[in-house]
Amino acid sequence: MSADLIVTNARITTLNPAQPEARALAVQDGQLIAVGDDAEVAAMAGPATRRVDAKGKRLIPGLIDSHTHLIRGGLSFNMELRWDGVRSLADAMAMLKAQVDVTPAPQWVRVVGGFSEHQFAEKRLPTLDELNAAAPDTPVFILHLYDRALLNAAALRAVGYGRDTPDPPGGRIQRAADGTPTGLLLAQPNALILYATLAKGPKLDPQDQVNSTRLFMRELNRLGITSVIDAGGGFQNYPEDYQIVEKLAAANELTVRIAYNLFTQNKGGEKGDFTRWTDMLPPLSGSSTFRHNGAGEMLVFSAADFEDFREPRPELPASMEGELEEVVRLLVEQRWPFRLHATYDESISRALDVFERVNRDTPFAGLHWWFDHAETISQPNIDRVARLQGGIAVQHRMAYQGEVFVERYGARAAEAAPPIKAMLDAGLPVGAGTDATRVAGYNPWVSLSWLVTGKTVGGLQLTAERHLLERHTALRLWTQANTWFSHDEGRKGQIVVGQWADFAVLSADYFQISETDIADLCSELTVMGGRIVHGSGPFADLAPPLPPVSPDWSPVRRFGGYQHRNPAAGLFTRAGERAGLAGLGCGCASACGVHAHAHVWDRIAPAENARSFWGALGCSCWAF
Repeated sequence: MSADLIVTNARITTLNPAQPEARALAVQDGQLIAVGDDAEVAAMAGPATRRVDAKGKRLIPGLIDSHTHLIRGGLSFNMELRWDGVRSLADAMAMLKAQVDVTPAPQWVRVVGGFSEHQFAEKRLPTLDELNAAAPDTPVFILHLYDRALLNAAALRAVGYGRDTPDPPGGRIQRAADGTPTGLLLAQPNALILYATLAKGPKLDPQDQVNSTRLFMRELNRLGITSVIDAGGGFQNYPEDYQIVEKLAAANELTVRIAYNLFTQNKGGEKGDFTRWTDMLPPLSGSSTFRHNGAGEMLVFSAADFEDFREPRPELPASMEGELEEVVRLLVEQRWPFRLHATYDESISRALDVFERVNRDTPFAGLHWWFDHAETISQPNIDRVARLQGGIAVQHRMAYQGEVFVERYGARAAEAAPPIKAMLDAGLPVGAGTDATRVAGYNPWVSLSWLVTGKTVGGLQLTAERHLLERHTALRLWTQANTWFSHDEGRKGQIVVGQWADFAVLSADYFQISETDIADLCSELTVMGGRIVHGSGPFADLAPPLPPVSPDWSPVRRFGGYQHRNPAAGLFTRAGERAGLAGLGCGCASACGVHAHAHVWDRIAPAENARSFWGALGCSCWAF
């Protein structure tokens, strides 16, 4: 039996207690058929076997995000200027101005989450005057976490907000003395005003949405992600907004495995949504790469406690229990797994009252269900979750909102928010994720850095040392542990014979580098189901080609996605994708093959510095 793919000379972390480390692996038909030393695995090679020398680099199971919004994020990735990882507001604003200069009417320049003001050296957001100076005519929309959006005057005109526009329930339009909107929208206490305003902007054409989704998946592959659980999201309707990802799945063009939950959009009619969907979809129906995964994270609107820590904790309405019980009874009867957004312990207590009541009549009996977020869950409620055999999916939202949380609740309350070690000690299934793309960023290594260090992206120490996770435990929460949440236990998440061949070879050794460098890790070789889906650095020639970015004004064309401290770590670094850079109009593709977002430096540095930098690389297209 000869292998399709063999990887040797690797430092493999298997997460298999029976064989914690290995040097080589072999793949056939998308599954691992051997894990061991170089000699025994090399013996499985045949004439058609692809052989990869890992050059002594660290190899881990493919990362799994237990809570993200890939489907919605993919539809808009090519429209969005990402400030994820940008270290200064000056650089962020230079990027914005450069994008304004090439964005045609009626398109907007959008910065939609993934950053915190505290990550900037200046520790602030741009002012409205700065936005209007940078973009007098092009609409600009900046979404900051759950708390606010900044719109320039052109964007206010585009959405039609004026003196007579009323404040929506749960939100506020800041106004000047004469009643004119200033451009600041505030979530007080929920984010509906922010998302509803964003939804007024133009969408990409369907063919560009296909391109956008493919590029977003490849950006995740670049970071080592091979699987996600999509948590639905506001203004993401089923089945209408799933047509693009279903088209890619049918064509076998997904490079990330997607298990998706369905999120009701119908306030007051939530049970009707789930009744219709349970008639349409058997639980867990689909394939190994695209599959239904249950209900949530929104089950009923009355149970949603948005975590805008600038505002007091929202008190859920008295109607919540009755409305939630109707939906949960339906889901349990139909054997649909479910998840529920819950930030605060008080909300979790009330939801558990409902779950326990339903369980007495219709036992959950092994049905997978879980809370998402749970930043302030108490020990008694952790124990109640355990008795109901539920789980908790945690995200690194505190890495972005920790400063505001401390300001409202104090540093002591932030020492274990969320209390992950207590959850693990109680025997709960616990998995990690990002909640990308509109609040936290999608980079899994920022999450892993937070789990290990307890620091925000702004450098504030939140988590007490006794509550920090060691690196193996943190990695397990991003791999093997997350398989419970997608019902894939024993099929992925480890480097074990018989599991799917999903793995990543890292740019540096996660277990040996400084804690301060974890957030800037990426993958140099990513494999999903035995298929190479990303290659860079020494594996650049193995990379499958990227489609040219469309439309041609897309911010991704110029800046890519997550902004690493090392610009050569980016999406288009690999030599095997120089054709992709050439397709972007980059004349230096054959000379240096550097990632497009390294060209950010051309926009934010003085021209002479840019010429000098690119000239040193032998690159002639410094003004790209």
